[in-house]
Amino acid sequence: MLMLSRRLQILLDDERLARLEREAARRRVAVSVVVRDAIDASLPATSQSRTAAARRILEAASMEVPELDELRTELEELRGRRG
Repeated sequence: MLMLSRRLQILLDDERLARLEREAARRRVAVSVVVRDAIDASLPATSQSRTAAARRILEAASMEVPELDELRTELEELRGRRG
């Protein structure tokens, strides 16, 4: 079990607090659980973010890729446009 050792105090307007309380009641958990879950969903740890990105890449549909020489030509053209 994760040991929680830090306390955070924030000020919220009535509408945000009501949203948190409604969600906590719907899920039958404490408001603090909803806040922690929202933080984790919005600001994933770097390893989680990388894992999720890798999963999306691996699950992507396959696509046609040009031959290496054609890719090099395209890259050179793009570089020429910047310089």
